Amino acid sequence: MDDEIERIKQRRLAEMKRRMLLKQIEAKREPEPEKPREPTNQEVLDAMFGNRAWEVYNAAAYQYPQVISQVEKILVDGIKEGKIADIIDGAALMGFFRQVGLPVRLNTKIRISDPGELKTLEQKMKEDQS
Repeated sequence: MDDEIERIKQRRLAEMKRRMLLKQIEAKREPEPEKPREPTNQEVLDAMFGNRAWEVYNAAAYQYPQVISQVEKILVDGIKEGKIADIIDGAALMGFFRQVGLPVRLNTKIRISDPGELKTLEQKMKEDQS
């Protein structure tokens, strides 16, 4: 009888060990919770760019494609480190580009307000000549 009790104990012990091993294996299989991802450079800049800054940035990227990635990294690092805390508008970004030696040119148009419509300088001069 003692032998039979001992065998039952051994079987239960073996079953418990097997269940514990299965739980450990399942725990390892569960995916780890996702870590919060690092925002992209575009997202960081988008959060800080204001009034016409993207227009200036895109003009600079078009005119100086070989160096804009380095300038972007400098801007993003400055924002992440807290050196740049204010919203960057188009004029501030234009000044920054000039300071680093990139004279960005924007397409500008002079328009004159004529009663009810905006006319270009060229259109206004043609009308005055007629």
